[in-house]
Amino acid sequence: MADKKFCTAVVLAAGQGKRMGAKVAKQYLEIAKKPLLYYTLRAFEQSPPIDTVLLVVGDAQQQSYCRKEIVDAYGLQKVDTIIIGGKERYDSVWRALTTIQRDMGASAREGYVFIHDGARPMVTEEIVERCLEAAAQYGACAAAMPVKDTIKLADENGFGVSTPRRDLLWTVQTPQVFSFGLIRQAYQKMMDTKAQWEQEGLRITDDAMVLEHFADQNVKLVEGSYENIKVTTPEDLKIVQMFLEKNS
Repeated sequence: MADKKFCTAVVLAAGQGKRMGAKVAKQYLEIAKKPLLYYTLRAFEQSPPIDTVLLVVGDAQQQSYCRKEIVDAYGLQKVDTIIIGGKERYDSVWRALTTIQRDMGASAREGYVFIHDGARPMVTEEIVERCLEAAAQYGACAAAMPVKDTIKLADENGFGVSTPRRDLLWTVQTPQVFSFGLIRQAYQKMMDTKAQWEQEGLRITDDAMVLEHFADQNVKLVEGSYENIKVTTPEDLKIVQMFLEKNS
């Protein structure tokens, strides 16, 4: 892209990963003697469109560990900022956006932000490129893939009540990519009205939802990859290890 804008990757690694059932947070579990998070950061390190990486971790101990044992140990030069996240995912994203607004230059504030799960290590340069092109055209996009299975809508008792059209259903992934000004403005509105939407029972599970609810903005779905899975269970860890071995 001839007029490419500055791209910041925000990698979220503050979650506890309780469903993994391990004593160590899932993003620090090892695959081939390296932490899972390393592979995620390496993907952005090696992706030409990404100019800098902002890593969000859970506490000061993780902050020190990531700097010494991952970033410095493996020479990840694009990871120049590591901050501590908040209680919920959206709190961590808000802290990252605030850091970009406060501490980074005008080029970052006028560019694009890639928001990505730290436990999703199979993101590729091709996915990054497709997302950047879509963000440049539409202002907001998310990596996603069409669902393979029939989906049932259930009632509170677990009975199926309807079957949505499968050809209109997508599994949403990350990265989700936005014009920085657009996503920051939407997050500002969300945080300003937090008490209201929490009382209404709204649960914010990804960044595309923030734009849908607080910016009246449609988010373009861009082809990700069926390999671009988020590690959540022990089975996922084995699958990612298989993908890494296949692609190495």
